[in-house]
Amino acid sequence: MRWLVKEEPENYSYDQLLKDGRTEWAGVKNAVAQRNLRSMTKGDRVFFYHTGKVKAVIGTATVAGAPYPDPKDKTGKLVVVDLLAGKPLNRPVTLAEIKLDKRFASMPLVRISRLSVQPVTDDEWDMIEAMSKA
Repeated sequence: MRWLVKEEPENYSYDQLLKDGRTEWAGVKNAVAQRNLRSMTKGDRVFFYHTGKVKAVIGTATVAGAPYPDPKDKTGKLVVVDLLAGKPLNRPVTLAEIKLDKRFASMPLVRISRLSVQPVTDDEWDMIEAMSKA
């Protein structure tokens, strides 16, 4: 399975993930995003998307292992996953570019813009990678 995770670069940037090599993806409270986190498995590929002023897919990561209980959640309902740094895209692919391409019309990034953890189809993944090389 493939995914996209979103973060404000001022909070945690892709450059920081590259520096750290690994991070715990935490702080996700939305029920749909939590369901998506629970569906992640070791080895799943992930696009890292900068929100805020940037609004672009920046690079890749890999899910390091199964989701586990969020150590900061006293209710025991939330999960987190660990992500391993991948590689930056050749160039960022902006949300504006993605929205201009009708092939992305059903992608959650276009339809449900605030969802912080979302699935990416194989075709969407391949198209975004190709766009980053153009």
